[in-house]
Amino acid sequence: MAERWGTRDGARHAVVVGGSIAGLLAARVLAEHADRVTVVERDRYPEEPEARPGVPQGHHLHVLVEGGRLALERLLPGVLDELRELGAPRVGMPEDIVSWQAGRWFRRTPSTSELLTGARPVLEHVVRRRVLADPRIVTVQGTEVTGLTGDAARVRGVLLRERGTGADPRELRADLVVDASGRGTQAPRWLAGIGAEAPHEESIDTGLAYATRVYRGASGADSAVADCLGYYVVPCPGQTRGGVVMPIEGGRHLVTLSGLRGDEPPTDPGAFEDFAKQLPHPILHEWISGARGESPVRSFRRTANVRRRYDRPGRRPAGFLAVGDALCTFNPIYGHGMAVAAMGAVALRDALADPRRTATTRRVQRAVFGASRQAWDISAGSDRTMPGAVGTAVGARIAELPVSWYLDRVQDRYTGNPVVGRAFRSVLTLGSPVGVLFTPRLLREVLLRPVPPTPAEPPRWLDGGGPADGFRGA
Repeated sequence: MAERWGTRDGARHAVVVGGSIAGLLAARVLAEHADRVTVVERDRYPEEPEARPGVPQGHHLHVLVEGGRLALERLLPGVLDELRELGAPRVGMPEDIVSWQAGRWFRRTPSTSELLTGARPVLEHVVRRRVLADPRIVTVQGTEVTGLTGDAARVRGVLLRERGTGADPRELRADLVVDASGRGTQAPRWLAGIGAEAPHEESIDTGLAYATRVYRGASGADSAVADCLGYYVVPCPGQTRGGVVMPIEGGRHLVTLSGLRGDEPPTDPGAFEDFAKQLPHPILHEWISGARGESPVRSFRRTANVRRRYDRPGRRPAGFLAVGDALCTFNPIYGHGMAVAAMGAVALRDALADPRRTATTRRVQRAVFGASRQAWDISAGSDRTMPGAVGTAVGARIAELPVSWYLDRVQDRYTGNPVVGRAFRSVLTLGSPVGVLFTPRLLREVLLRPVPPTPAEPPRWLDGGGPADGFRGA
């Protein structure tokens, strides 16, 4: 791929389809290898940090987990400080969150992991400002890609049309095309249009739907548990409704409620609050009752896990890559989308810069795909156990059953065992590989120790009897 870039005049041009976080970070990486990078975006970017139509889930809760924070800082040094200066809260786990899962309240031991919980439009605005400051990167806004040019052997560019017009498409030549157009990607159709083969798709869909509203919460002693920053009722196979309260900038909170197919949370404000009453504990409803709604209730239902296997052999052209949700999209409840976008960009950078290997399309695509593997294993592995899950990847293979048995024991213990909790949280937040769960110490804790007791009621204080003193909002 990279070694064969070049047009007749020697200049190298890369086109990125989609200007959201995955596309912007890919453009940032490609600017180190191309003379020019063009980001083609269907929307027109807002001047201020505002939600836009091309990010339909932008009004909803987004968290940047450990692996994503580390990757984003590697790509854009100093970006986390910028976000904190803009008020993006930091929430430590498990200390700063009152959490319930599968009939157990989590012990609030000192935090070992941190979430950045600021609003999605603010994060995207900061990333966009940083990336587009590079003069090698230009944008074509209000424009959609209608297809690829080239053939099954090599992509030569894209066909563009101004959005909302019936004009004939025009060609934009490129040596490399990166699809970052999101979960609604049309790349399989584009590839078929030049005689190439679409990737095999794997999917798991629980039918999960969620609804979100912005609230300004009560403060101090008026809140349900005065010393925490957030609340989380985690859905599970035995209790499929969920709810979460997390802080964002400006002293506001996002409240998200979720349910499966046929039990979707409503968008009427009163019915939304009634839905919260039906969670297994009234803590979220109590918090909402003392808060003031500041937005409409907005819903989102496209939550299937979908993985497109560009890593597998097939009749596909050189000069075409997929990244972000166009490659692998996850149930948003696990909070992995932005993290995997950043981790995929790091993998792209490392693969292109590796002096030991030729950066062929297939090798680079496999590297980017590998950055999504752990998140897929977590989200797909959990969702296939939910009632009513459908899709091509729902069934577990026999070889996976012993690992599933062991991970069930891990989950039984991580709510109350700090050693298991630290390791499991690090895996869930993509900060450590799954292998940390199989070290000798973890094996002893999981296989030889009993399930520890957990609080009978929502824990008001950090374990040890005093107020929690962990991470706090910036």
